[in-house]
Amino acid sequence: MKELEQRIETEGRVLGDDILKVDGFLNHQVDPKLMQNIGEAFADRFDGLGITKVLTVESSGIAPAMMTALSLQVPLVFARKHKSLTLTDNLYTATVYSFTKQVDNQISISRDFLSADDHVLIIDDFLANGQAVNGLLEIIHQAGATVGGVGVVIEKRFQRGHALIEEQGIPLLALASISGFEQGHVIFAETEDKESTNVEKG
Repeated sequence: MKELEQRIETEGRVLGDDILKVDGFLNHQVDPKLMQNIGEAFADRFDGLGITKVLTVESSGIAPAMMTALSLQVPLVFARKHKSLTLTDNLYTATVYSFTKQVDNQISISRDFLSADDHVLIIDDFLANGQAVNGLLEIIHQAGATVGGVGVVIEKRFQRGHALIEEQGIPLLALASISGFEQGHVIFAETEDKESTNVEKG
């Protein structure tokens, strides 16, 4: 997605060897128009596959997931990371390790909002080591639901997440795929490498 890559180039900041800071438009301050375009791009890719729910993890995944759900005209469900007085039982749960914060988070989704009848599209802001997606896949498995695909706004292709999803045969679309960082600059993967698996639309 050229618009996204341009925003990363002009506004993104590389920190160290493996951190990209994009809090000016994606995961702190959010650009609504860009999110709308991102949602439409994901919807265009996964439309026609019978998706019934879009699933993400709070909080940075909510904006792109919401716009994707809007474009697909299906509900968005987000997994909570923090305990809530109103969300205490009848839950699907999974443990997700955050490499950025170096802590384990237990994510939870009410059983009321995910069932074996659902065909789920996972959307997230970043894909690095794949821990958040794996946690959501575990919850989908607990619910007996099926996975239609995974969409990520930005993937760091040089980390493990891409391969973990690809090995499971799950269709993956990254709108911006980064092959590495060089002297504080982002190196994007070739366009034809951003989509790992063909999706047959029925």
